[in-house]
Amino acid sequence: MAEASASRSEIWRKRWGRFRAGVRASAPFAGGVLAAFAALILYNILFPAPHPLTNNAVSTTVAQALASATPPPAFSEQVFQVIQPSLVLIETKSTDSAGNAENSLGSGVVIDQGGDILTALHVVASSSSIQLTFADGSQSSGQITAKQPQDDIAVVQPDHPPALLVPAVLGNPNAMRIGDEAYVVGNPYGLYSSMSAGVISGFDRSFQPTGTNIRLQGLIQIDAAVNPGNSGGPLLNRYGEVIGIIEGLVNPTDQNFFVGIGFAVPINTAASAAGLPPD
Repeated sequence: MAEASASRSEIWRKRWGRFRAGVRASAPFAGGVLAAFAALILYNILFPAPHPLTNNAVSTTVAQALASATPPPAFSEQVFQVIQPSLVLIETKSTDSAGNAENSLGSGVVIDQGGDILTALHVVASSSSIQLTFADGSQSSGQITAKQPQDDIAVVQPDHPPALLVPAVLGNPNAMRIGDEAYVVGNPYGLYSSMSAGVISGFDRSFQPTGTNIRLQGLIQIDAAVNPGNSGGPLLNRYGEVIGIIEGLVNPTDQNFFVGIGFAVPINTAASAAGLPPD
């Protein structure tokens, strides 16, 4: 019996020894696992996960981003910057049938480095003198160098052009469509360098100016405001290219103010008076 008890004790001591050895061998691994769990718990405490975005939060963020974005400039702003250096104020003196002095004004646009200015013929036709004012403020007398009566177009040349001439870029009216943007820059009622905006309302219109027996053909119809003083100025597309020369306006009354219908001579017709077909 004593020997059997000693044998069992020896067996348990060996088992216990093996267990302790196993525990010692696995202790580093277990410690690493516990350390990893502890680090994970500590990280979640120090750096909690963000709350999920709600639909309202997303909408608010998008709205704030859109509100802070700078919108591009309007086409009209760019058009004005492009054409303004080429704009000319035309003032004329003449006498009526009774011999009384008359002063009138209109608009024109520089179309080449030689200083040729396109305008409407009726602006300068009966003048005894022509005074030109350029975008830089310089002034010069002018002379009519070409006429195209069937289209009411004239070319005026300054006697003393400014040191820096900025010709306008001529566009292609055949590329335009009804509904396209249309811009008019001129000097209505003497308000220098004024701009109005609208759309192309029609093509191939005809128009007989008041007091004449000439019926103009192939005109561009626009709804951008045209008033006395705009005649001879440029009609522009959204890129600031000249697509026409302003001819006049239609008013069912005897009053000389705009009611929604204006006309322009296409630039490919008007430019031929100066021998300059558009690009």
